[in-house]
Amino acid sequence: MKSHILSDYLDLMDSQRESVFTLLNGLTDAQLSQKPAPKEWSIGEILDHNYLLMASFMPVVKRLWNWLGWYGRMRRHRSYVTNIEDLYRDPKFPQWVGFLWTPRFNPRKPVSFEKLKAEIRDLHATIRQFYEDKDEDVLGNLYLFDPLFGWCNLIVTLRIGIYHDQLHFDDVIKQASTFKQ
Repeated sequence: MKSHILSDYLDLMDSQRESVFTLLNGLTDAQLSQKPAPKEWSIGEILDHNYLLMASFMPVVKRLWNWLGWYGRMRRHRSYVTNIEDLYRDPKFPQWVGFLWTPRFNPRKPVSFEKLKAEIRDLHATIRQFYEDKDEDVLGNLYLFDPLFGWCNLIVTLRIGIYHDQLHFDDVIKQASTFKQ
């Protein structure tokens, strides 16, 4: 029987994004660009960082599928994992690597909330479109190497991206609460 894990993950990606966007409704673009403290990112910077991380991995995922899909199809009958622990929540996880995806926008170069929402929604639609019509058994047998997570199949890679989004959406929720008081 076919698993629904991909549709569950894609639905989670969309629902957590839209929940945060709903929560942010009513904030001004200036508030979204306001840093909570020196050397900390604003809400807009966090959202852009999330966008950049997912956007940087999608071409790699697509390339792997295009180049090595035949290998995944050949191995489709092998077992594979579809979940991974949320290592972002582990206190030993190196949170300092975010600089690799430094936001394009900041208080000196602000962006509108509408533009951020549109970019993130478009990217998530691209991710959904890619994963929706793929055979889970093939995705589960194609692997990428990540220096922090190790070898991850393309299903787990999607899950890691969703964990990453939620980690920073929690930061956004916390920051937004200071404006909603």
